[in-house]
Amino acid sequence: MEALTVLSAAAQVAEHLKKELRRGGLRGTLPGVAPLAEELGVNHKTVRAALDQLEKEGLVESRGNGLGRRVALADGRIDAPALRVALLLFDPMDHGEHHIIELRHRLELAGHLPFFVGTTLQELRMDADRVARFVRRTEADAWIVAAGSREVLEWFSGQELPAFALFGRMADLPLAGAKPNKPIPMAELSRRLIALGHSRISLLCRQQLRQPQPGTTPRTFLGELKAAGITTGPFNLPDWEESREGFERLLDSLFSATPPTALILDEPFLFHAAYHHLSGMGLRIPHDVSLACTDADPGFAWCQPPVSHIRWDDRPVVHRIVRWANNIARGKDDRRQTLTRAEFIEGGTIGPAPTRPRG
Repeated sequence: MEALTVLSAAAQVAEHLKKELRRGGLRGTLPGVAPLAEELGVNHKTVRAALDQLEKEGLVESRGNGLGRRVALADGRIDAPALRVALLLFDPMDHGEHHIIELRHRLELAGHLPFFVGTTLQELRMDADRVARFVRRTEADAWIVAAGSREVLEWFSGQELPAFALFGRMADLPLAGAKPNKPIPMAELSRRLIALGHSRISLLCRQQLRQPQPGTTPRTFLGELKAAGITTGPFNLPDWEESREGFERLLDSLFSATPPTALILDEPFLFHAAYHHLSGMGLRIPHDVSLACTDADPGFAWCQPPVSHIRWDDRPVVHRIVRWANNIARGKDDRRQTLTRAEFIEGGTIGPAPTRPRG
């Protein structure tokens, strides 16, 4: 069962206005904030937030101060053909992610038909040929591809079938996409660890971020180490078999000789797995080893000490995808890529490098 989404007052007003747009009840220039607030029986602040939401989704557009907003479609309606939107996720765990649940909900509210395709990129081995065969067998008008590799996204970018890259190696491809801008907080995190005396730092991330060449965020991490005079190599960005057993073997190998004094984990489930495994080895966090995660997790709020992590707001990403789907439904070629702000949140899982490292 999916989590219940409780709409705010502004979201409820936005949905009401969308229904009016769909049936043609609102055309041309919309009434001002004051008349709408009086008609709907809500306050001005709620109406402004609702109109801002419609503007973000590309349904209305501002004409400047005092001129009111205008319906973005020439015929004043948003009942463009509903899209069958296929969601191709990275792995089965992604089904429960908040941004995926919210994305499905928002696409449905916009009149589209989102659906999971029954397999994942991981199950397709992130192989472009396998993906191509699967896509050709699937009835869909548009695709959302989560955390795709460069090879997979290059294939999608060469097709006439509209596709949207949700995260993944999309840079410089003629493909719509959105993701958090992680290199900036990654640089801040790396510099903070170096300032705390760490020189043996390992970033543990998925294969698509490491190969065939490191992605932007891993390159930022390695660049900060080099800028500090630290020699980099496989120790800093190790390869590993992506399974529970492979991850445990990686940790055992890293800590068998000259261990890292800090680990950066790319996803929350890797953070939790590493924390559990290292605790079983008798290592204290952050006294023996510092840990940080490049993503947020609702469970971090329950952790003590607070987890050092990179936080980003998923709402702009969801809004961007809904706007893209609406554009595609109206026949507009939309291949714009956007980055949403991310920030480094320092918690209690990082600290000074131990003066006498274990090994």
